[in-house]
Amino acid sequence: MPVAVVTDSTAHLPEGFAQRHAVRVVPLHVLMDGEAGLDGVEIGPTELVAALDQRRGVTTSRPSPEEFEQVFRAELAAGAPGVVSVHLSRELSGTWEAARMAAEQIDPALVRVVDSGTTAMGLGFAALGAARAAAEGADPAEVEAAAVRAAAATHTFFVVETLDYLRRGGRVGAAAALLGTALAVKPVLHVSGGQIVPLEKVRTMNRALGRLVDLAGRAAGDGAVRLAVHHLGTPERAAELANRLEERLPRSVGCVVSELGAVIGAHTGPGVLGVVVARDIGLPDIER
Repeated sequence: MPVAVVTDSTAHLPEGFAQRHAVRVVPLHVLMDGEAGLDGVEIGPTELVAALDQRRGVTTSRPSPEEFEQVFRAELAAGAPGVVSVHLSRELSGTWEAARMAAEQIDPALVRVVDSGTTAMGLGFAALGAARAAAEGADPAEVEAAAVRAAAATHTFFVVETLDYLRRGGRVGAAAALLGTALAVKPVLHVSGGQIVPLEKVRTMNRALGRLVDLAGRAAGDGAVRLAVHHLGTPERAAELANRLEERLPRSVGCVVSELGAVIGAHTGPGVLGVVVARDIGLPDIER
């Protein structure tokens, strides 16, 4: 039996990917006016957008160490020689810490916990890279290294309608949030050093879409890349971005379009549009 690969629901793997590549997903928690649900299981993007439109209070929280411990023990009991658990940046969430605490309760030699330093399909590509290594018979240390390499090979750019949601959730500072309110500009951000960092601002969402294409092209360089497009409540705009990326990057070997779930969406707000560029370093085949 191969090494077990675990990730969390903020990876937002497209439907069927986790099962197809034998990746176990542990959901984060979403609270709407105090009512709790599991990200991607009980609460999805449709429910989130409706709640935000109704101005309901939406907050998120990490899985508990006990939830991770239960998953890790189940994988080991099923015969896995080890577990590699890959999670969103510790700078953005306590999820990595909860997984690390669970690993300590079992055996850190058997359960390796990876901080991907990113989220969304940046994290998803890291989990898929680990899954491919595991499927090829790699040992736990090699699977962990594959996850780290894949995460380091990704670039994540996105644009939001407003920085208010990120500010409220503490993911950007108040000073940075002011950039997104001046003159109704659209903030373009990226993930750097495990944090969400404002990159520039543009006047309209159409211009922002063009900037995402430019930034993705610069990040891709001349090499083969895999792409992911994320959105929340804007499937037509996401499809347009995916088409423009494939025209701009002829060496792309696959692009997936995935709607963000409730946890990430709660911190970005509706209308977010993003792209993840992953250098092709042996990831499984993907298709839109």
